[in-house]
Amino acid sequence: MMKNVMGMILAGGEGRRLFPLTQDRAKPAVPYGGRYRIIDFVLNNFINSGIFKLKVLTQFKSDSLNQHISKGWPMNPIYGQFLDLVPAQMRTGQSWYQGTADAIYQNLNLIADEMPEWVCIFGGDHIYKMDISQMIDWHIQKQAVLTIAAIPVPIEKASGLGIIEVDENHQIIGWEEKPKNPKEMPYRPGWALASMGNYVFNRDILIKELAKDSLREDSSHDFGHDIIKSMVSRSPVFVYDFNSNQVPGVSQGSKEQGYWRDVGDIDAYWESHMDLVSPDPVFNLYSQEWAIRTLSYQAAPTKFVHNEGERRGFAMDSMVSDGCIISGGQITNSVISPYVRINSYSQVDQSILFHGVNIGRHARIKKTIIDKGVIIPPHTEIGYDPKADEARGFFVSPSGITVVPKGTEI
Repeated sequence: MMKNVMGMILAGGEGRRLFPLTQDRAKPAVPYGGRYRIIDFVLNNFINSGIFKLKVLTQFKSDSLNQHISKGWPMNPIYGQFLDLVPAQMRTGQSWYQGTADAIYQNLNLIADEMPEWVCIFGGDHIYKMDISQMIDWHIQKQAVLTIAAIPVPIEKASGLGIIEVDENHQIIGWEEKPKNPKEMPYRPGWALASMGNYVFNRDILIKELAKDSLREDSSHDFGHDIIKSMVSRSPVFVYDFNSNQVPGVSQGSKEQGYWRDVGDIDAYWESHMDLVSPDPVFNLYSQEWAIRTLSYQAAPTKFVHNEGERRGFAMDSMVSDGCIISGGQITNSVISPYVRINSYSQVDQSILFHGVNIGRHARIKKTIIDKGVIIPPHTEIGYDPKADEARGFFVSPSGITVVPKGTEI
């Protein structure tokens, strides 16, 4: 257990690009991988790294997130452990969080109460494995005041991220937040070095910089736009190479090493799920050496029934959660959440079904995300004709992924 470290997880984002999955829940609370929520991955990274002092800062549509963490993530205060939910409280004025930096500034009392030597400020909305203790060791070794985890990304995907320039000692010498024309890495054409939005700060420096930023009327009070940009030219700010991180159960040089996904829009969300169900998955949820924990459902085992000609209940290249009944329907290349029912002669392909979805007989579902509790009537077809899906009021992503929102009646 790392005693002098506290983690602060930013989990208040609206997740507009992930709409309509975020119409009733915060982005970190969006279901992922059948039985998880997106926030589970950063929480597991902290816990598996021996960091048990955690604050989760919430704001928009947080009820689902609050319930998930309260029920699924108990900690032991006797040993100095805590995982506290911190709602926006307007502690410094009559406004909600104005940016990521303001979110931490409005909660500096939490840091003052605990007085950690280092503060880890991480986002709650990415999919990856990371031993955070190695990043902290690097931060100490470099005598940095701020260390930023970074990863190379294709240049065409870099304009929505913080782009970094470094010297031969890994010190940051240039920073651009979401540039229209990202700079390529000098020795890797077609790629840019991007911030993952994960920071390790020295406590006193963090408090000083946030207080200074709070007085600036021209500031957007955001770490990327304001705090980091200001610090780079006058402070020892370093990059931590995420690709160097060694996680137990992840082999050196494997496809999984350095895996990081920003599931910020529908297409990226769907694509990352297809990573999970491939025969040789890029991201492994099954490792016992780096367990991925979540709220456990008290559900019966999943049941597959009927084997009569075309009326066969089976799943191939798919993940099927507890409590499901696959009653004569066929599932391929899909992720199925708890308590789903797939009825006879139906077909589900390359799709993601949330908790409690019911697929009627003879229905055909392809490249579709169906939100919680939606009932699909018999003989319904979704995902085969995106234009027709749009005409019926469903959301269709740029690449043609259909989303059936929560509460839809078909």
